[in-house]
Amino acid sequence: MNIQSAISKEVFIPHDERMLVAVEVRRRKRRSFLPIGAKGDYATFICVSVTNTRPHQLLIIKVKQFGGSSSFTRRSQWTVEQLQKVNGINPNKDSPEFDLVFDNAVDQWVASSSAEKCIFVQILYHACQTYWGGKAGSQGKVSHQGRANQCARGKFVTGPSDSSLVSASKTLQARRKSYIPPRQTEFINCQSKLTGDACTMNLVIYRCKAFLNRMKSVMVRNQSRSPARGQPGQGATWSNMGNVVHRVNVVLGQRGERLTRAEDTTVELMHKAQQFADTAHKMALKYSK
Repeated sequence: MNIQSAISKEVFIPHDERMLVAVEVRRRKRRSFLPIGAKGDYATFICVSVTNTRPHQLLIIKVKQFGGSSSFTRRSQWTVEQLQKVNGINPNKDSPEFDLVFDNAVDQWVASSSAEKCIFVQILYHACQTYWGGKAGSQGKVSHQGRANQCARGKFVTGPSDSSLVSASKTLQARRKSYIPPRQTEFINCQSKLTGDACTMNLVIYRCKAFLNRMKSVMVRNQSRSPARGQPGQGATWSNMGNVVHRVNVVLGQRGERLTRAEDTTVELMHKAQQFADTAHKMALKYSK
């Protein structure tokens, strides 16, 4: 069982929540990731989950695993309404740094790899879009239901009660004017391929890169624990495997760059096609007169 599955099973399923993504992070002021195992050390994970009960809530959870323990501890928790901004730091290239700006706190993190951070930002962005879209839809349904109830009362209420109907209508209009839509989470300094619509292939590529990074880390740890002295073929084997991982990583990066260029070209062609359609429509209107 991998770490994400273990966190989901131990921390979120008992609370009737579904974990969407988890990323291992450290504070930017700390120099490096600490190996888990020694007493006093710990690993930090930032997770995104959604409740299974209605109305659904989108949550950002901080989970920790302390050294010498295989269990996970649920620490801080925020709702998506408290999340003001997600700062990707660098909109021009993949980087492991990102900030989460809440109403009462600012957390500056470094993910275990650029790929892990990109997966986290991409999934969080689409989860926010789905959540806020559902909120807007439910608000529209409430307004429509209110108008329907008002019309139904208008069919059966006559005479002196007409004034109460007018009063209720004014009250409903005043509520609509005073309604302030919730502030949505803002994503700044994030690459367009993370917040665009056509990014399914990007997510697959980042998952592959994250898996290769984890595999490389495991190989490095195993190599440091069992030196190759006295085992002639082992050093060469680890070196060859490391080279393979590096080459695959490079290929995936090149594939991601080509995919990004293709997406940019597609957007440009769509824009030109829209301009052509608008011009054709204007010409048709002009000659029809």
